[in-house]
Amino acid sequence: MFTGIIEEIGTVLQIKKGQHSAVLTIQASKVLEQTKTGDSIAVNGICLTVTALSEGHFLADVMHETLNRSSLAQIKSGSHVNLERAMAADGRFGGHIVAGHVDGIGKIIATSRDDTAVWYTIGAEPSVLKYIVEKGSITVDGISLTVAQVWKDRFSVSVIPHTQQQTVLKERTKGDFVNLETDIIGKYVEKLLRPAEEPQKDSGITKEFLIKYGF
Repeated sequence: MFTGIIEEIGTVLQIKKGQHSAVLTIQASKVLEQTKTGDSIAVNGICLTVTALSEGHFLADVMHETLNRSSLAQIKSGSHVNLERAMAADGRFGGHIVAGHVDGIGKIIATSRDDTAVWYTIGAEPSVLKYIVEKGSITVDGISLTVAQVWKDRFSVSVIPHTQQQTVLKERTKGDFVNLETDIIGKYVEKLLRPAEEPQKDSGITKEFLIKYGF
């Protein structure tokens, strides 16, 4: 589990692509402290497992499903990525519950400056937008942000200068794609309510059926 508070910006040193997968080599420093093979690191909001460690960098495998559902398919050598280690049990919960499981890809359709803040308007698919609510939480490339406004095909967030400068958002412009993870609470609520909405199926067991078989 993560919190969406980015610890540092890493650099992709190498990408080895297979037919349906890839192996990333990422340069980092802070997130390598006390990290060991098998630990989880969120890369642009995607939970990846550290498969190997060396001085100043780590390796992580990216599965076919991850490439299909995230913007990692578009990164290249030299790309910068947001990095966050899994939350420590005794750590502060500064953001919100982030699983590191990307729901979809959003596209930045507009940016604007409002005094010191920067607004990002991001287009998304209906399957993602249905979980996004005004004043709720959203993870954009692994960054925990508060939703400012929601429309039928997009939403907006307002970012303070510190967040922008300490993350890859400072490099994002109109037309760029970002990873989106909605608040997991909404998904659980939907799942719990769904059985009550579905019509009960007829079991086929009647009084005559029970009598016929001796009940």
